[in-house]
Amino acid sequence: MSLGTKVAANLPYLRRYARALSGSQSTGDAFVRATLEAVLADDDLKQDLEDGGRVPLYRAFNKLWSSAFLQVADGDTGLASHEAAAQERLATITPMNRQALLLTTLEDFSIAQTAKIMDLSEDEVETLVQEAVEEIDRESSTNVLIIEDEPLISMQLEDLVRSLGHEICGTAATRTQAREVIEQEMPGLVLADIQLADGSSGLDAVDDILAIGSVPVIFITAYPERLLTGSRPEPTYLVTKPFQETTVRAAISQALFFGSSRPLP
Repeated sequence: MSLGTKVAANLPYLRRYARALSGSQSTGDAFVRATLEAVLADDDLKQDLEDGGRVPLYRAFNKLWSSAFLQVADGDTGLASHEAAAQERLATITPMNRQALLLTTLEDFSIAQTAKIMDLSEDEVETLVQEAVEEIDRESSTNVLIIEDEPLISMQLEDLVRSLGHEICGTAATRTQAREVIEQEMPGLVLADIQLADGSSGLDAVDDILAIGSVPVIFITAYPERLLTGSRPEPTYLVTKPFQETTVRAAISQALFFGSSRPLP
């Protein structure tokens, strides 16, 4: 397999990580492009990618992110209000604990792999993950709408949401049911599957909600690559089925932290 093929296979997932970390598709993609440019200019890094695959690619991204993020954020203009708010908050809060949590949950790296990516010890990574979990637990509570047509998964999500101190304002297995819920109460957060019971789309159900107000949305799907093509605005928060509860926990923390209202432009 060629180097280009190896990188291409991992690129959608690196872009997902970059967006979740930055809260912005445009900012995340800019850092991914810069990472690829760094790879092309560094023969040693190209060899590392040939030998080690995914870990060296994320390590190259994290080095660039850690050294340049604040500099890029300060120079970014014309942002949407929620994106600007996210940049301002990240300028004052170190993202290292979120990096560790996202790498070990969303991207499913081991503690040892995450330590290599972040140039830290395994003990340091475990501490960062624990701090991130504690930060999640301190998040202010909100009411959550779950759009999911599989009853067992819906129940699992309900239990997880409640364990984090949030309330369930409703569950829906179809677009119509989601409309009925929001007619009674507007949620503060939405967890949405893509394919629903009656053949309707979770994307359409979310569009109905966003037409009324700004709400953070986390999409949950068994086919994330279908939404990570770069051909249209993409969900900033995307969890793959089957999911780890820690992955959903991390996504909820990120979505509430940024107050993301829709897939960012």
